[in-house]
Amino acid sequence: MKKNLIYPCLMMAMALLAACKQGGNTILTPASSGRPYEMLVVMDDAAWERPAGRALFDALDTDVPGLPQSERSFRISQIDDGQYNRAFSIFRNIIMPDIQHIYSQTKFKFTRDVNAAPQVIMTIQSPSEEAFAEYVQENKQTIVDFFTRIEMNRQVKLLEKSFSPLVDQLAEELFDCEIHVPEDLANYKKGKDFLWATTNRERDDLNLVIYSYPFTDKNTFTEEYFVHKRDSFMKANLPGPVDGSYMATDTSYIVSKDIAVRGKYAQEVKGLWAMHGAVMGGPYVAHVRVDEANGRVVVAEAFVYSPGKKKRDIIRRMEAALYTLELPSDIKANVQLEEVLIEGIEEEPKKEKAENGK
Repeated sequence: MKKNLIYPCLMMAMALLAACKQGGNTILTPASSGRPYEMLVVMDDAAWERPAGRALFDALDTDVPGLPQSERSFRISQIDDGQYNRAFSIFRNIIMPDIQHIYSQTKFKFTRDVNAAPQVIMTIQSPSEEAFAEYVQENKQTIVDFFTRIEMNRQVKLLEKSFSPLVDQLAEELFDCEIHVPEDLANYKKGKDFLWATTNRERDDLNLVIYSYPFTDKNTFTEEYFVHKRDSFMKANLPGPVDGSYMATDTSYIVSKDIAVRGKYAQEVKGLWAMHGAVMGGPYVAHVRVDEANGRVVVAEAFVYSPGKKKRDIIRRMEAALYTLELPSDIKANVQLEEVLIEGIEEEPKKEKAENGK
């Protein structure tokens, strides 16, 4: 009688285990705690108040570029080493300074999903607090960029599972492209070589625009040319709430840099938009890419409108969607979107836990 129960019980256990899997988690690897861009530092209380800790805090406490008001890159919490227990060990982003004389130099290391998923634990090994503080000060942008990219990659993975099929279909119809944006972008407007998708909300309004134009030469990728093209498309397609008003680029703040998307060159532009003739504005981020197969430039841009509220998380959520854009050549060659990390930070393989605690 008991033998006959073994197989059904085994199948029930396997089904339960499968049901507990979500996003790579199992009953053995719980979901991580904390919200995006939250950081936990595990560091001795006294050291946290000394120059070593202050250097790390100052690195994490920098402003997010491209926002109309001051917003911190991360929400920071700190606990003493002695308080670090299972409840804290499942936090999504952890930094653990490891300051010991056994080390000859300071360096970064990180591991993934040690106690939960998704999770990244960065260890900063250093021979002394003085060396630690100096190294962190010199590499503070590396730390910020690393965890920003980690969160961006997580958002991209979420968009792979849940995205707006409507916007994806429109992008294919108009540009022969594919893109994954949040499902709540359910409203749209089409124009000549232009698509606008929006949540159409009064607050926390998310927006995506895609437009294209012929590729001429390398001068296409100057800030001046970008503003010229952007303003011409926006004026023609995005009128404001008042007669004669339209979206324009705020030229007082523009930051552009070269990046790689799916292994190819792209221009990233961040800045502020303002409604000419009306009191509206907010941040935007754009990816300018070359569609070599069709001799054109394709611009995918995200912008948000959220007056009087924080904008860091919503603009970064939309920025992640820009990385999912697949140009015709990407689709044809099945070019996968690779996870983008920051150079100079060594990844250590996750150590498998021994069975039975051994």
